[in-house]
This record gives sequence, C-alpha cells and structure tokens, in this order.
Amino acid sequence: MPRFSVVIPCFNQGEYVNEAIASVLNQSCDDYEIIVVDDGSTDQATVTVLDRLDHSGVKLVRTSNQGLAAARNNGITAACAEFILPLDADDRIGPAYLERAGAILDSHPEVGFVYCLAELFDGARGKFYLNSASLEDMLWDSRVFCSALFRKSDWVAAGGYNSNMVYGWEDWDFWLSLLELGKTPYMIEEVMFFYRVKHNSMIRSMTLDNKIAMHQQLYNNHRRLYGKIDDIDFEKYHRRRETVRYKLIEHIKKLMFNARYWNK
Repeated sequence: MPRFSVVIPCFNQGEYVNEAIASVLNQSCDDYEIIVVDDGSTDQATVTVLDRLDHSGVKLVRTSNQGLAAARNNGITAACAEFILPLDADDRIGPAYLERAGAILDSHPEVGFVYCLAELFDGARGKFYLNSASLEDMLWDSRVFCSALFRKSDWVAAGGYNSNMVYGWEDWDFWLSLLELGKTPYMIEEVMFFYRVKHNSMIRSMTLDNKIAMHQQLYNNHRRLYGKIDDIDFEKYHRRRETVRYKLIEHIKKLMFNARYWNK
C-alpha cells in the first residue's frame, strides 16, 4: 500500500500534465501512487496524452466535467494512501516535498496540512507570497496554495472539497474546513512547490463580483469559524483591496516576507 497519493486533476491541460507527473516521479521516496483525474477534457490533444497514461503506471480516473472541487474529491476517493497531495496539472513539486511533509504529519498529530515556500514560473517569476496562515488571517485571505499535504482521514472528517465554490477558492475553503476540525497548518521554510502562472489561470480570471460571491460562500460554509463577526460587507472589503493604499500596504508586507524568508 502506498504512503502518499498524489491527485492531479486535469481539464484540457495535456501540454503540462507530464511535467507535473515527472516532478512526482522524481521524489526522494518511492512509496506513492499518482492518480490523474480527467475531468471531462474536450481537447483532443489532452485526451490523447491522457490515453497514454493508462500504460505508464499512473492511475487514470475519467469523469464528466464536474469542476475542480469534484475532480479532487473523485481522485481522493480512489486514493489508497494515508496522505494526500493535490497537485494541479500545470504545477510541479520539488523532489523532497512528500518525504519532508510526511515526516511532519507523522510527528505532529495536531497539524492538519503541511505546505512550503514556493516560486512562480512561466508567465511570472519570483516568490510566492504566503504570509501567515493563522486562523485569523485565513478568514480574510487565502494564505496557502492548493498543494499541501494532508491526511485522507481528515478529508473524510471535513466532508471533502466543497463544490459550491463555483468560481474558485475551493482549496482555501478546504483549509478552513481542516482548521474547523481543530487542526493547525505547518510551513516548511524551503522551496518545494512551483506554481505556474498563465494569463488565463483561474485565480487571474476571477472578477471582483466572483471574489465577493466566493468570500460570502466561505462565510456561509464556515459560520462557526467566523464566530460573532456579523453583517460583513464583503463588497466593501474587496473593493478596498483594489485601492492604491491597500496595494501599497500589501507590497510592504511582501518586502517583509522576503526579508524574513529569502534574504537570510
């Protein structure tokens, strides 16, 4: 039985998926399985690439197009391992990520998900700005990318990824679900995740209205976490984030983040 299951949802991303798979095959440990979920791809080139995976030792799960949250859930349902790592088809992980993150979950039962420092590549270069993943901060901003290691048992307890996050941020919602179980985050202070930035990436394509709607959905999904915070004006909050003053403050925070983790 494998120790890790790496779940790679894929919808019309055949040009990238073999890079993601190669980054898993290059891991410092070998007790993993790779599950690629074809979420109803309509691009023939992608279908052809995924057809060939049937003969490469990769487990291929095919479904109709159900969206990213459902694709991750479908892959995790098929997973055999104790630990789960979601990996988008256009991203990559470093060779020690599974081994290092798994050791932390082994030795820290209170930790619910393990992530790391990250770099951007392709359409952008530089460091992935993470900042704090404390509960207080996570209520207001997504502080963790999608590829963090967690236990399958916690995924079951949390009820999986919420499919009502229709415009995105389903990973943010899931991390809140784990925090709601009383779990804590853990960041490895080393680059082991590489995030591809494309002009049409989901995070870039979210409109202001999408962000307002999804933050309201986060609030509805996690009312207990938001506690006594009532009558939140998410429209006002997200419009304020578009102002020059807010962006300047965020730029200063990024400089401080870089000073702490990158300029040692």
